[in-house]
Amino acid sequence: MAYLKRLDIDTLKIDRSFVRDLTTDPGDLAITEAIIAMAHKLDIKVVAEGVETLAQQARLSAAGCDYSQGFLFSRPLPEASFFALIANPAP
Repeated sequence: MAYLKRLDIDTLKIDRSFVRDLTTDPGDLAITEAIIAMAHKLDIKVVAEGVETLAQQARLSAAGCDYSQGFLFSRPLPEASFFALIANPAP
């Protein structure tokens, strides 16, 4: 927590260990929501990692999470494949 105050950061990442069970574990949901609220109070954007389901994404969106990453969106890709994906996004 001290790093949030001392360092000049603009984005905070929520570890996938909290995201994994946030739809079934009220504690993980509470921690995730608190992280998002605290970060936003400090004008810090939030990215959640390890998002694998639409239900997880819906909970994160409802909590105000700014960005998400994980297998829901894409598996890891080689650089050329990544640029091809973002150049031609699915409808």
